[in-house]
Amino acid sequence: MSTTSPAPRHTEAARSEIPPGFAALIGILAVGAAVGAGELVAALISPASSPVLAVGNAVINYSPEPLTEFAKSHFGTNDKPILLSGMAVVIVVVAAAAGLASRRHPRPGVVTVVVLGLAGLLAVVAATVFSPLDVIAPLLSLGVGLVVFRLLHGLALRTYRPLPVGGEPTTEPPGGSRDGAGRVSRRDVLLGSSAAIGVVSLGSGVGGLLLANSGSSSRNAVTAALAMATLAERAPAIPAGASFAELGTPTFITANPDFYRIDVALRIPTQTASDWRLRIHGMVDKETTLTFADLMSRPLVERTITLTCVSNPVGGNLISTANFIGVELRPILLEAGIQPGAQQLFTTSIDGWNTSTPTDVVLEPDRGALLAIGMNGEALPPEHGFPVRMIVPGLFGYVSGTKWLSDMEITTFGAQRGYWYRRGWSEQAPIKTESRIDRPLAGTSVPGGRLTCAGIAWSQPTGIQGVEVRIDGGPWQAAQLSTEVNGRTWRMWRTDFDVGPGNHTVQTRATNHDGAVQTQTTADPIPNGASGWPATTFTAV
Repeated sequence: MSTTSPAPRHTEAARSEIPPGFAALIGILAVGAAVGAGELVAALISPASSPVLAVGNAVINYSPEPLTEFAKSHFGTNDKPILLSGMAVVIVVVAAAAGLASRRHPRPGVVTVVVLGLAGLLAVVAATVFSPLDVIAPLLSLGVGLVVFRLLHGLALRTYRPLPVGGEPTTEPPGGSRDGAGRVSRRDVLLGSSAAIGVVSLGSGVGGLLLANSGSSSRNAVTAALAMATLAERAPAIPAGASFAELGTPTFITANPDFYRIDVALRIPTQTASDWRLRIHGMVDKETTLTFADLMSRPLVERTITLTCVSNPVGGNLISTANFIGVELRPILLEAGIQPGAQQLFTTSIDGWNTSTPTDVVLEPDRGALLAIGMNGEALPPEHGFPVRMIVPGLFGYVSGTKWLSDMEITTFGAQRGYWYRRGWSEQAPIKTESRIDRPLAGTSVPGGRLTCAGIAWSQPTGIQGVEVRIDGGPWQAAQLSTEVNGRTWRMWRTDFDVGPGNHTVQTRATNHDGAVQTQTTADPIPNGASGWPATTFTAV
């Protein structure tokens, strides 16, 4: 009598498991599709509702001030691309990890998509500028992420379903998508993956195009209107001797693409000129709302003004000069009727950023504060505030240069606190008397003998009276100054020294027209601007 082993149970199968690389890819594609869908919908409905940018803005808003200043001082105008790149890396890593954790079951990936989606939703809802429609983009982003993940994960599990013990697949029929074991072909997975990639490409590509084109036609129209406008005041031509660019200083007028940009906007706010409104309210006798057409109907003036960032370190490059076209702000405020006790203009941009500007400074008859609409012969570039920005010569930009201006409340310092004031910066922000060395560059080697040093100095709105230069701690000698344009702008300087072989250090100090001499006392940018004598060390050979 023979004994036979029981037949194997063909219904039992090893548990399905997606290969690691494919699992990570599924997580990345699902999260990428969610991001792309969110960006596309945000571009169509409200750019402010972009989940990614809302999270990025939250990172900026809640970062400790030392970290924010570190980013500005080390990365300068590249701080935003670096932040977005870092966020992209984190998102990819998290998405890949979620995919790897979901090789056998979708739960980890689903949870990750939900958590990321809710983070985007909360960031949008908590943003300074929020409307109920803004929830559409993050909610749709979350839904797309879940659908794509479950779809690709399900296809992958069926693709890699193991064969029943002792079973053999049948031949896949022509055009079919499953084999005899019920497994899905890799072609279907490829199609699903391609669809996810398509959503990403569509969202980022179309969304970007929509945002880029939304304001371009409006800007072109404003540029054309400015070209035809009769200006009540035109900036004088820049004299030939206004700069020493041939010696290494900047050109006197900074080209728009080269003008420094420091702000907290991850995405440049977009608004057409026809949609622009400025509400002036608070401690005024007559609340006023201005349109862009209202500004164009007023006397337009053009002025050459140097803007300076408070984050500029001693010897730094966060300073630029342009011809700005705009409307005088002082008459507008006088028409509204500033009430006694008013201390500040609390201005807000389209994206919710705000700042506090001293009322008494803006109302000075010769200060020249502007609602600017043009820059170097064209409409304001988007990154510099189109359609309208505020400019108050002589104050650091963080209290005076609100870009994408949308609201102006006349109030007291105790009633409202601006964005940077809440982060420890000073309430008052007059620009200091400063200078910079542009030639020779620090750390460079130059031929021994006669050496020309050159640079710039500024003290808006007073202007520069003199610059002194010394080498290796020796006596100060007066530098030759360029032709002065006006007190609201920088001024170039140059001087010559005889240098022998070895290392040398050049220092400068400036004096403004009021007789104030640039202080030797060193100070960091926080809380009201850096100070100290700039020094450059070089080697003569």
